[in-house]
Amino acid sequence: MIKKYILENSHKHASKWLVLSIDILLTLFNFFLAYVIRFGITLDIDSAILAVQIPVMVVFSLISFLVIGSYKGVVRHTGIRDAYNLFLAVTILLSLSGALMFSSRWSLMPDLLNIPVSIIFIHYLLNIIVLTTSRLVFKYLYNYIKSNLDDTTRTMIYGAGDSGLVTLAAISNESYKSVHVIGFIDDNPHKIDKTIDGTKVFAPSAITAEFIKKYKVSEIIVSIPHIGKKRLSEITDQLLPFNVKVKIVPAVNDWIDGKLNASQIKQIQIEDLLDRAPISLENQNIKRELKDKVIMITGAAGSIGSEIVRQASFYNYKQLILVDQAESALYDLQQELLSKEVTNFVPLVADIRDHQRVETIFQKYKPNMVFHAAAYKHVPLMEANPCEAIKINVLGTRKLADLSSKYGVDKFVFVSTDKAVNPTNVMGATKRVAEMYIKCLHKTSKTKFITTRFGNVLGSNGSVIPLFKKQIENGGPLTVTHKDVTRFFMTIPEASQLVIEAGTMGNGGEIFIFDMGESVKIFDLAKKMIRLSGLNYPNDIDIEISGLRPGEKLYEELLADTENTLPTYHKKIMISKFDDQDPTIIKDKIDDLCIMNLLSQDYLIVGKLKEIVPEYISKNSMFETIDQTNHHKDTTKREKVLI
Repeated sequence: MIKKYILENSHKHASKWLVLSIDILLTLFNFFLAYVIRFGITLDIDSAILAVQIPVMVVFSLISFLVIGSYKGVVRHTGIRDAYNLFLAVTILLSLSGALMFSSRWSLMPDLLNIPVSIIFIHYLLNIIVLTTSRLVFKYLYNYIKSNLDDTTRTMIYGAGDSGLVTLAAISNESYKSVHVIGFIDDNPHKIDKTIDGTKVFAPSAITAEFIKKYKVSEIIVSIPHIGKKRLSEITDQLLPFNVKVKIVPAVNDWIDGKLNASQIKQIQIEDLLDRAPISLENQNIKRELKDKVIMITGAAGSIGSEIVRQASFYNYKQLILVDQAESALYDLQQELLSKEVTNFVPLVADIRDHQRVETIFQKYKPNMVFHAAAYKHVPLMEANPCEAIKINVLGTRKLADLSSKYGVDKFVFVSTDKAVNPTNVMGATKRVAEMYIKCLHKTSKTKFITTRFGNVLGSNGSVIPLFKKQIENGGPLTVTHKDVTRFFMTIPEASQLVIEAGTMGNGGEIFIFDMGESVKIFDLAKKMIRLSGLNYPNDIDIEISGLRPGEKLYEELLADTENTLPTYHKKIMISKFDDQDPTIIKDKIDDLCIMNLLSQDYLIVGKLKEIVPEYISKNSMFETIDQTNHHKDTTKREKVLI
């Protein structure tokens, strides 16, 4: 019954008036005890003296506690400050008692109020000891009972430094959650097996499955300042097999008003573990390039486009022209910028396929730089709708590039994809055709046309990570297309900054390749995300192999078979070196493709795509029959030559 009562009322504070009453009662008990200590257990005390002095002591105690406010503290969170307030209160009580004693001796007060000096000082010492001890007893009794409740979260803190102590204080003071800290974990051998603030420090090697089971640990909080992602990943990999939730304390500069709140301690996300470089907006090259420029961003409300907008808004540009056909998403971006007091931008709802509308924008705003991020990029959808993919990814890019050249844009930066390399799907092939077109246009234009190429970005629309999160929330299963499928990942801010920086360093005609780091096995990623959620694979959530989707391949590439790279001054950006093709022939073929697309005949236009991009070989797609036909034709042609 006691446990149930505490569980149901653990979020409530004891009344401050109840605390005041208990403090006064303890003070009176201490006063009586002082007489007992002074005169012995014979209790040879004049009852008339106590009858007069005890009411006076009630008044003095009430005044002392009210003046200091020591009764206002939450008893279960008693700390040094509360002990100090009690000390001040009983010191005031000592002063009042002393003043009463001297007044009685100077015949200003009745003799019955003459409290012996020894009683006053014994009472003072007893008050300090008893009142402070009572607070601590109540605190630890409360914590002991609460820590043994069935639904108490039993936690450990990884890191026994200053940050760990702050974390301990933050979660111990959490009013609405039952938390019991079992101990610290620390790599420092000098701290192991010692206690800090009454909490034992364990070595990482001591944390085993048996240990977790014995102490019923359900979560471990990593509280190490400036921890690198590689080290965080190592710690997480060590802890996840124990089926515990792994949480992390935010960086000190992210604490609210310099103080850590328990609500800021978040569960580790997969994004926290992927080793990607942090971005820096203090980039002098970008600062010089964007200064006083009118910058146009297409696909401005999308994942990459919106982040380019955010980062560009940091610099001293002249005006941002935000173009997107998604009305609601563009409105949300507009409101976000206004909330950050960014005002020198123009949101424009426009379709990049609409030549007249886009030309009007160029005529009116005269952009100096264009970042072209608008695209259809969902592989299976574009495999089923190749005409639409060509309209946006090829025809739309061609219109923008032509208008940029016509209106004297200084630089045109095209956001491409690793799926354009040795493409196996319509989406990748259309992006490769767009790369080829602007490469050709560069040879005859004063505009510097630059292409950037990178893989998947974390958290983008259609990314696997948001999908996995939704599937985990719904109880699973997680769907993976193939057990061996791998992908490259980078964060949206990092990818966007590299796009801007590549545009800064580009002289035109380059394809910039971003260093994506190591590729990640999606099946392993899914298992780790399940464990990060505090669940167990496959008992709690299973992973279902759904089969490769139309146009999907097992792994992505950043370079085609005929390409290699050259370094740049930025270690994360390289330049693709590939054989030049006849721009006139390529442009003619692309023009033919755009005309043929009007017929809306999927097989016909995909066949033309394959003619323009010979390395485009369909995988898991209905268009594989075109490759088979082309292969048969090539074989027949070779046989005729041999004959």
